[in-house]
Amino acid sequence: MANPQKNQPEILLESGTNELEIMEFTIDSNIFGINVAKVTEIMQYKTVKPMPNAHPSIEGVFMPRDKILTVIDLAGYMGLTSREDNERDMLVLTNFNKMNAAFHVHTVEGIHRIRWSDIEKPDNTIYGGEEGLATGIAKIGTKLITIIDFEKIVFDISPETGIQMSEIAELGPRERSNKPIVFAEDSTLLKRMVLDAIGQAGYVNITALPNGQEAWNHLIKLRDECTVNNEPIESRVAAVITDIEMPKMDGHRLLKLIRDDRVMNTIPVIIFSSLIDDDMKLKGESLGASAQLSKPEIGNLVSTIDQWI
Repeated sequence: MANPQKNQPEILLESGTNELEIMEFTIDSNIFGINVAKVTEIMQYKTVKPMPNAHPSIEGVFMPRDKILTVIDLAGYMGLTSREDNERDMLVLTNFNKMNAAFHVHTVEGIHRIRWSDIEKPDNTIYGGEEGLATGIAKIGTKLITIIDFEKIVFDISPETGIQMSEIAELGPRERSNKPIVFAEDSTLLKRMVLDAIGQAGYVNITALPNGQEAWNHLIKLRDECTVNNEPIESRVAAVITDIEMPKMDGHRLLKLIRDDRVMNTIPVIIFSSLIDDDMKLKGESLGASAQLSKPEIGNLVSTIDQWI
């Protein structure tokens, strides 16, 4: 067993550096990647206990220590070839969205430190848009590593793990708000679901952008317009909601830039991410996050927006 986050370089423990570590793995000779922040452990594949009436991509469950983990067959889910001789295969144990799962892969090749700015958003016409699984393409040496949307995989297999509109209904009658909100999120599917949910909650003036870099460019434009027109920045941006994992610029870097800007540093910034744990909370606090919420808690997100604007 191995913990891929053990002995990480000190720079990666710093906040707002716009860097991450990608773990490279293969399925049927195809090269993929996952953010190491999602990975808790890597272990040799072992036979699991099948579960009756389970989703076809669920191999079963096993209990490595004190937690029962669901094992997801990535090859089967992605329509790639599974290996009959799987004794050399690996299990990638993960934690995100406050949920533990194990993904069955063929090999684990290593870990690479890169910058978010080196990750390109895949072309929707090639990678399927909202239905696609690629959240980014990283070039490392001569390799192109496709970074997979693990949250979407889990949501497809188990929709109850995703955003639940019932949480909005439970908030009761609400008034319409035209307060301007900037929302940075790279997942097309999640972006649509969040916009639908907070729109139903009454927030209708939302500018959604696909990564931190485009969100920052937009904020700079609004800031400059406010300066020219002698307007308070709050008239153009009442709050920023941001994911952490995004191509070009991550949410922590975006937060740092906002807090370092003498005009925008009072804007409430809410981090809404699948990676919220104790370590990530410390990073967010050190950068000045107004609030940090774990996906998919959409009711909590709306209540937090209410609190800040």
